[in-house]
Amino acid sequence: MNGVFIDSCVLLDLFTDDKNWADWSERTLEKYSQTNTLYINSIVYTEISIGFESIEEVERVIEALGIKVLEMPREALFLTGKVFLSYRKNKGTKTSPLPDFFIGAHASVSKLKLITRDVSKYRTYFPQVPLVHPYED
Repeated sequence: MNGVFIDSCVLLDLFTDDKNWADWSERTLEKYSQTNTLYINSIVYTEISIGFESIEEVERVIEALGIKVLEMPREALFLTGKVFLSYRKNKGTKTSPLPDFFIGAHASVSKLKLITRDVSKYRTYFPQVPLVHPYED
């Protein structure tokens, strides 16, 4: 699969015109859209939909950005559960899997790069996922 997965924070930067991150997010999506398909899943869709009044608005925006919505494969759901167990063993306090775990697992099993600003959980629990982020070393 030739593409990149987009974390919700990157899209929210655009939709909220975040003064610190909107420019980086826009440049990064533009760059990767030239040679890749941009993907999100239902978790990201849910997180970004909060700022819209209707499903039609969300659909128009993701279509205009050329974003495709992928269904989550069972392998990603299974991996999410395993990573959540690891998180809990590492003294994580949440009692249900975090959205980042679903996103990271989906990017992992789909073998996609992930565009994000939230690198710590992904680096810790999904070190195999190549990250595109503003803190590149």
